[in-house]
Amino acid sequence: MGEPAVEHLRIRLAGLHRALRAAVERQARIAARLTRPDLTPYCVTDEQVGVLLDEVHGLTEAMAEPYIPARPEPEAERLLRRRASAEGVTLPLDALATRFGLTRADQDALLLVAAPELDRGYERIYAYIVDNLNRRLPSVELLVTVGAISAVGVAGGAESAGGPGPEEGPGSAGARLALRRDLGPTGPLRRYGLLRAHGEAAVELSQELVLGPGVLEFLLGWGGDVGLLGHDPGEVVEPEPRVLSAYLSSDRLTGLGRALGAGDIDLAGLWGCPPDGQLDAVQALARGAGAPLRRLTTDPEADLRTAAALGALLWIPTDDLHGEQPHGQHAETVSVALLRSRVPVCLTGLKPWRPAGLLAARAYAELTVPAPGLGDRRAMWSSALPDLDGPLLEDLASRYRMSGGELRAVAAVAGAGARLAGNGRPEPVSDHIEPAIATVTRGRSGSAVHSIVPRRTVEDLVLPDAQLNQILEIASAFRAWPRIAETWGFARRTAHGGVKALFTGEPGTGKTMSAEIVTGMLGLELLKVDLAQIVSKWVGETEKNMEAAFRQAEESHAVLLFDEADSLFGKRGEVKHGTDRYANLEVGYLLQRLEASDGLVILTSNLKDNIDPAFTRRFHFVVHFPRPTATE
Repeated sequence: MGEPAVEHLRIRLAGLHRALRAAVERQARIAARLTRPDLTPYCVTDEQVGVLLDEVHGLTEAMAEPYIPARPEPEAERLLRRRASAEGVTLPLDALATRFGLTRADQDALLLVAAPELDRGYERIYAYIVDNLNRRLPSVELLVTVGAISAVGVAGGAESAGGPGPEEGPGSAGARLALRRDLGPTGPLRRYGLLRAHGEAAVELSQELVLGPGVLEFLLGWGGDVGLLGHDPGEVVEPEPRVLSAYLSSDRLTGLGRALGAGDIDLAGLWGCPPDGQLDAVQALARGAGAPLRRLTTDPEADLRTAAALGALLWIPTDDLHGEQPHGQHAETVSVALLRSRVPVCLTGLKPWRPAGLLAARAYAELTVPAPGLGDRRAMWSSALPDLDGPLLEDLASRYRMSGGELRAVAAVAGAGARLAGNGRPEPVSDHIEPAIATVTRGRSGSAVHSIVPRRTVEDLVLPDAQLNQILEIASAFRAWPRIAETWGFARRTAHGGVKALFTGEPGTGKTMSAEIVTGMLGLELLKVDLAQIVSKWVGETEKNMEAAFRQAEESHAVLLFDEADSLFGKRGEVKHGTDRYANLEVGYLLQRLEASDGLVILTSNLKDNIDPAFTRRFHFVVHFPRPTATE
């Protein structure tokens, strides 16, 4: 790879050398008006710079290999690309241009900064062009001057007597300003870190620039991962495949995006989205606004400036602003920055974040994003995995409430599994979906729960027919509930979500095993609550631990099992002691959280009468496990 990479640099540098000569001659004409013989020992003379130009041009000639014959640069570059493509390689400079969206002018600037790493003679040439021997590193001023000459293709015009005078300069003022903008902090080279500021300059035009780590080695073909050479932490790249649903293409969401793009509003809120589902909603909003999307990082004001320069929509996930502030953000800091700006912003979160001062100062509108219904989930699965057949699509949409990010991960893992298992001929992706789902969703056990992989089947269960049929009905009901609730309209008639079951009976009668069997029939993971980790002597800590258990089960699309649940779901009683009040609060919280859960929750108890009646009324299934008979 090194040979074509170096040849490509030689071709491109040869063209830049002509631009450097033109810039030198322009500077010489300016210097001729200011010539002072006493300054000669302290500057680069015209004769010296001519020798230096010959030397660095000789470097590129020495770099030439018999890879392709010497030709005019455009033709030579085309031949080089054709040869490299035939060998199955991509030229490093082309790889950088594709990965980071670099224009021809950006590439020239990158090469001008790289040149002093190849020959220090460039440093004195650069110092001559900017008329300052102390400024030997390439600066924004130098890159604009040489880049403007290169852009207009001045190969000999500035060298002729009829070339432009020093007052006019090569290239139009507009072109020079465009170069100046692209070489600034928000331009791609510095935004991605391919070029980095060296030291501090009083004015941006004097800012010296150096290559980012690994860029020179990559340009020379010495290897490296192009994705690791630069990174823009605020950039949001639209993921593939695009996961579509009826809501994400609805008039309400796209209309809100159009209002942002037209300037009718400049602050939008999308509330109710879980973290994994926010990206797709915000991407749909940005498409409606016709603007690129950027995300808040660690510096709100810098993020707003960059978004303004790029004409982008700034996305702020407000869940990051609460609690421990894991990203170093503070809600007040962000709010103050937003008050001073009019950059269009989208706020997202599970819960609304609406500072009154911010709503008063900006034009605000919001939407509550509903959880994807059965039809939406069917569309999302279909867009992520287009080859799925109808019955499998319906089954997956019924059992799993996955976000767009999870669906993309499942599609990628299933595709990789199909390619590996096919021994050269890929197997059907549908055969690898269930293992892919397990890979993506399982293994998230925390301190409050631990995972149980179902291994036993219905054949291992010994129960009377009535109880056995009830166990089978639980799995069938959970599969059918989305259709019953959403297609048949029962969701409007009940506040309950998901399916809840209570298993009662003496120890050893098969309650926990039945929970494992139901989970296995559904192809899900079983998360068993660890009561020792849930219950705490500290006020409010038990509720927090229970919330973590429910949240983990929902994020993992798992069945949640409370084994021996008497201690948590006991009857509420009269408050006679201080602890009674808090015990009743815990039971009250559990009632609300159990009702709000959309998954399958199973409780087991040895003493049914100890369960609070309010819980019993909320169970869809109550199965009593009798002691086995001698025959059983």
